[in-house]
Amino acid sequence: MAAEAGGEERELLTQRLKAAVHYTVGCLCQEVEEDKDVQFSKQSIAAISEITFRQCEIFARDLEMFARHAKRSTINTEDVKLLARRSSSLLKYITQKSEELASSNMEQKEKKKKKSSAAKGERTPREKETAVTESEDSNMS
Repeated sequence: MAAEAGGEERELLTQRLKAAVHYTVGCLCQEVEEDKDVQFSKQSIAAISEITFRQCEIFARDLEMFARHAKRSTINTEDVKLLARRSSSLLKYITQKSEELASSNMEQKEKKKKKSSAAKGERTPREKETAVTESEDSNMS
């Protein structure tokens, strides 16, 4: 009974996801229609939606396998880069975004570290260095 309910829930989620993909494809096709003065039939939008959904399922399975092969349970950016390796422009874009995220994360960690140090009344490494230099300068006088 529980397995049956889980299967129904999974089917419901799949249908909702397919509807979201279909809606997004429809919006994108509408943009293309306006830009390029072309028309998409309802059947072609449905076909593009189905192909997109199936390709995403394949991507998801591949990403799972890449992580599993690396003995991890979490998919990371290296897995995504591996998936995109056949498209040099996509790989370049993903690599660039990955580096931007890593840089942004490092900046946020630094800010948090400074805030927690300030809250505890501790000095940052730069402040400690300045204090030592000032102390040495005053000892030399």
